[in-house]
Amino acid sequence: MSKLTTILILAGGLALSGCQSAMTGSTGRAGEFGCIAGTVGGAVVGGFAGAAIGSGTGQLWAVGSGAALGAAGGNALTCY
Repeated sequence: MSKLTTILILAGGLALSGCQSAMTGSTGRAGEFGCIAGTVGGAVVGGFAGAAIGSGTGQLWAVGSGAALGAAGGNALTCY
């Protein structure tokens, strides 16, 4: 994957994350869809960020770590 492709995917993910609202209704709680979308979106963006790092087995670890950390971050931002 070229660096330009990675940058475009990350920029697109960041732009789409701005469209996601964390709070719904007057209760102040996150909706189930928002929570799932934030978690999956974070995992995708983190995975692509990890794919841009390293080569060989190190790149595989970077993708896995990036996806896990991205999912945790997306979940924390949209579910609470």
